[in-house]
Amino acid sequence: MKGSSIHEALCWRGPLSVNVFVVGAGDTPLPDEAFRLAGLVPDAVLPYPLQEQPEAVRPLGLVSYDIDFDDTSLDLRAYTRAVLLRLCADTRSVAWAAFEGTFHYDELLGDRVADQIYGHCASRAEPAVAWDTEVLRGEEWRRGVAEARAALDALLAGPGTPDRR
Repeated sequence: MKGSSIHEALCWRGPLSVNVFVVGAGDTPLPDEAFRLAGLVPDAVLPYPLQEQPEAVRPLGLVSYDIDFDDTSLDLRAYTRAVLLRLCADTRSVAWAAFEGTFHYDELLGDRVADQIYGHCASRAEPAVAWDTEVLRGEEWRRGVAEARAALDALLAGPGTPDRR
């Protein structure tokens, strides 16, 4: 996949970096070992419990992870899927992978940034991952991101506490 614009975007700061966000898993980051998935071990896992969370998000928590690999030749499609599945495995949550710099509380899984989201998952659902910029710009992908946003809205409208399974 090396040479694609998605791959290049994931390498913008040097290492190959998958950027994921999860609402609903609390504000305590998972240990690095939780990201040893799909036969890969990241060189760095940089968790960021996000500050100044909106009132609806605060009881659920929102954590961002930059998951870095020094080997920039890796194809991380399967890894991204595995990470999203892992983030949604233990709680009622919604997770997504998006390009660096697209996060804003007013645009969580919003239509304006749908083409910058390359993966999404909600608890009890299969993750969706796209590795082609044309797919990310397509109407079908936008509908999938909108469904993820609807799952997030339902989660935010819920009782406000993580549902630990």
